[in-house]
Amino acid sequence: MSAADEALAPPSPWRENWRHFCSNPGALLGLLVIVVLVLLALLAPWLAPHAPNEQFRDALLLPPSWAGGDPRFLLGTDDVGRDILARLMYGARLSLAVGAIVVTLSLAIGITLGLIAGFFQGVVDGLIMRLMDVMLALPSLLLAIAIVAILGPSLVNAMVAISVVVLPHYVRLTRASVIGELAKDYVVASEVAGAGLWRQMFVNVLPNCLAPLIVQATLGFSSAILDAAALGFLGLGAQPPTPEWGTMLADARQFIQRAWWVVTFPGLAILITVLAFNLMGDGLRDALDPRLKR
Repeated sequence: MSAADEALAPPSPWRENWRHFCSNPGALLGLLVIVVLVLLALLAPWLAPHAPNEQFRDALLLPPSWAGGDPRFLLGTDDVGRDILARLMYGARLSLAVGAIVVTLSLAIGITLGLIAGFFQGVVDGLIMRLMDVMLALPSLLLAIAIVAILGPSLVNAMVAISVVVLPHYVRLTRASVIGELAKDYVVASEVAGAGLWRQMFVNVLPNCLAPLIVQATLGFSSAILDAAALGFLGLGAQPPTPEWGTMLADARQFIQRAWWVVTFPGLAILITVLAFNLMGDGLRDALDPRLKR
């Protein structure tokens, strides 16, 4: 292909989607915040001014340094003298790890069940979807609390509970996308050409269903972080002295009137992280959905 032909050729789908994503300022802002959070989480052992569980007995409930506190503690200390900034940095590692594990686990199981329900319509499809309907009929947080209460309070069990709670969304979305793809000509043509069931599922149909699943996974990342913080706040997630944002909020409840910083900064960390993932998810939805492109 000549240089003139390359110049006239249409852009690749990835480049086109990236261009539409970049045209959304909110999505770019969310992506920038997420990149900063990931860097802070990965570099926490080198960037954090102190260890997350190191206690300074001479610095209990000190305000932030810019509000008249000790210069050693930029965001102040908690009731046992631990540096809040260091705990927020290490808490970002836990929160992002929870989101990644929950999304990966629920997405893998949800895609598998959704493919089975879409290809084997009938009794199998009915059983899977009625189970998902039962799970959706229960309030998500109450279902997660019930699962953690059965398994025992811990961060691992909280991740399992959150994965179960968000599973129906991936199953239903995958099934709907698969049913829509099965009616298209390329599936019929590949079946006539002799493609087997596994090839139809994972090579032909699944790649064409990934766009809505990627968007749902991005939005599910923020939901997983929020649910993990809620379970930690209730004492069913990460256990003290683990530096997890929800647990930090729970420990700081009794000091909310006389030490505003111990509640404000973990709450802001949760708010900013969830908002960033939601903004990026909205941008991905607009970029990957042809009906929403300008």
